[in-house]
Amino acid sequence: MRVMAQVAMVMNLDKCIGCHTCSVTCKQAWTNRQGTEYVWFNNVETLPGQGYPRRWEDQDKWKGGWERTRSGRLRLRAGGRLQKLGGIFANPRLPELGDYYQPWTYEYKNLTEAPAGEDLPTARPVSQLTGEPLDTIEWGPNWDDNLGGAPEHAVKDPVVEKIREEVGERIRFEFEQSFMFYLPRICEHCLNPACVSSCPSGAMYKREEDGIVLVDQDRCRGWRMCVTGCPYKKVYFNHRTGKAEKCTFCFPRVEVGMPTVCSETCVGRMRYLGVMLYDADRVAGAAAVADEHDLYPAQLECFLDPADPAVIAAARASGITDEWLDAARRSPVYDLIATYQVALPLHPEYRTMPMVWYVPPLSPVVEAVAATGSDGEDAGNLFGAIGALRIPVEYLAEILTAGDTHPVEAVLRRMAAMRAYMRRINLGEPADESVAAAVGLTGAEMEDMFRLLAVAKQEDRFVIPAAARPEADALAASHPLDEGCPVAGAEGGPSRVMLNISPTRRSS
Repeated sequence: MRVMAQVAMVMNLDKCIGCHTCSVTCKQAWTNRQGTEYVWFNNVETLPGQGYPRRWEDQDKWKGGWERTRSGRLRLRAGGRLQKLGGIFANPRLPELGDYYQPWTYEYKNLTEAPAGEDLPTARPVSQLTGEPLDTIEWGPNWDDNLGGAPEHAVKDPVVEKIREEVGERIRFEFEQSFMFYLPRICEHCLNPACVSSCPSGAMYKREEDGIVLVDQDRCRGWRMCVTGCPYKKVYFNHRTGKAEKCTFCFPRVEVGMPTVCSETCVGRMRYLGVMLYDADRVAGAAAVADEHDLYPAQLECFLDPADPAVIAAARASGITDEWLDAARRSPVYDLIATYQVALPLHPEYRTMPMVWYVPPLSPVVEAVAATGSDGEDAGNLFGAIGALRIPVEYLAEILTAGDTHPVEAVLRRMAAMRAYMRRINLGEPADESVAAAVGLTGAEMEDMFRLLAVAKQEDRFVIPAAARPEADALAASHPLDEGCPVAGAEGGPSRVMLNISPTRRSS
C-alpha cells in the first residue's frame, strides 16, 4: 500500500443556480490577459447541450482519454509515441476557435463619447483577437444557457444522441416538456491524467504533495498534444506565449489553506474541498478494469479510510504529515464520496480517474408526486417516482457512471430519503429510522448528511491543510520570478504564478 494525498472537490448540482459567478471570478484571477481571451478554466454548462468547447464529450472525434486494449493494458486513444511523432506538426484532433468561440467585446466608446444628436449610437461587437468588427456572433462559452435554442442545439448533445433510442420520448425539447440542469466544470486533476502522458516534452506533471496537475512553462514547447489527450478539454493553448495553460486549482491559495476562487465565491455554496487519501498502487488496475460499469466502484476502492490505523501508519511512512491526516479525517469530500456515497465521478469511462466529483441533481420530484394527488414528501412515494423524473436517470448515468443507472438511482434515493427524514424532524414528529435504513444509512448519518449538504458553514465545506514545503520555499527564494522564464515579464505576458509554474516535487 502506497498512500498518497490529494486535494479534491465535490460539487452539489442540486444547488447550482447557474449564476456563473465562479466562471467570472476565475476569469478575472487567472485568464484576464492577452492570449487567453477564449479560455475559461471554469465554465458552467447547461445540460442537455453541446458544452464548451462544442461537443467536447465526443471522444470518437477528439480521441481524448484512455482505452483498454485486448491484453488488458491502457493506451491513449490518440495513439502512442509513433503516432504522435507523425502528427507533431499537424495535429488534426484539436478544437478550432469556432468550437470554443470567437471572443468579442463591444465598441463602448461609441456610447460614451458619441456627440449629442438625433442618431442613436450603437456598440458593435468587435473581435478581441483581431480587433475587427464581427458581422454575426455564432457561438459562445455557454451558447445554450438555460436551454436557449435547445430545439436546435440540445439535440446535438453527444449524450442525448447516445441514449435517444433507449430513452425515446422522455427527452423532449418543446416548451414545458424539456428539462435542464447546470454542470460547472474545471480541470479534473485526475489520478491517471491523460494530458500528462500525452505531453512529448514532459511539461505536464502531477504534484506529489497535493495531486494538482500543472504545466511547467519552461519545458512546454506548444505541441498541444495535451489538448488532444484531455478528454474534458480543460487544457488550452495560449496563442500569444505559445504555451499550454490549464486550471491550477488555485494552488497559491490551497498551499496556505484557502479555498479555490471558484469555491469561495460560489453563490449557491455547492462546492466542497477536502483531502482524499488513496492507494497509488491500485490506480493503474482500477483504471484498466474490463467493464466500464466497474470503473466507478474500482476508483471508490482506491480511496482509503483516514481513520484506519493501518492507513495512518502507511501514510506517515509515505511522508504525509499529521496535519494532512487530520484534514483527511475531517474531509467533507471523503464523507460525500465514501461515507454517504452521494457523489459520482464525471465520465469515468475516460479512465482518467477524475478527482472532481458531482452530487447529481434531484428533479422537482416532490411537486411531481403531489400533482398526482399523493403525499409528495412520503418516502415511499418519492422512491417510486425516481424512475419517472423529468431528468432521465439514463442521462445522468451516461455522464456520471458510464451508463450504469444503479449507482445514480441509489444516490437519488438517498437524497429523497434525506428530504423525507428531515421533514418529520422539522415538523416536530419522531424520526423514522426505517427511512434511513431503507437507503443503508443510520438516522445520525442522515442528519449529518443533511447538515453537510444543506446548512454547512464555510469551515465545514472547505477543509484544506496548509502545505508544509520548506524545501520548495527555499527553492523559490533562490530563483527570482522572471529569471529563466521566456515569457514572464514580456509585454502582455503573465506572471510566473499565472503561468502555472510552481516549485514543487513531481509525482513519480
